[in-house]
Amino acid sequence: MNLKDHIRQIPDFPKPGINFFDISTLIGHPDAWKTAIARMAEDITQYQPDYIAGIDARGFLVAAPLAIALGCGVIMIRKPGKLPGHTLSHSYELEYGTDAIEIQHDAVQEGQRVVVVDDLLATGGTLQAAVSLLQDSGADVKAAACMIELTFLNGRKRLDIPCHTLLAYNSE
Repeated sequence: MNLKDHIRQIPDFPKPGINFFDISTLIGHPDAWKTAIARMAEDITQYQPDYIAGIDARGFLVAAPLAIALGCGVIMIRKPGKLPGHTLSHSYELEYGTDAIEIQHDAVQEGQRVVVVDDLLATGGTLQAAVSLLQDSGADVKAAACMIELTFLNGRKRLDIPCHTLLAYNSE
């Protein structure tokens, strides 16, 4: 199955000049969604993760079925103020300012194996921040995985761990 047939591209979203790669049409097609998750699970099973860490919010959609397929738990990486209880935070630079992400302080124990997932790898800033946050909390971050990679943005170069992607787009 060609999964690219199930990715909708929306020009000028969220702002003019941006071509948005929308996974809504993929997750809305049961066979395509099942195929995508099975292929991602096959790519990352070698890391034997204790947890799949999903980045807010579309990363949650990927993390949950992957965790079920691999028999492991899920860690939610969220924007500040969205998780209850004590949290650990990591601030990072964006092209246009700064942002921050958080996990619950007890989400992972020292040395537990984690694979970080999201729907899309673009410039790599948020994904690298998630890796740093998890490593700072004691996790052994084995790899990252995304459904889509925009290779022309070179986000993979920011990562110091293996990164698996299902679909690559070489231009806008």
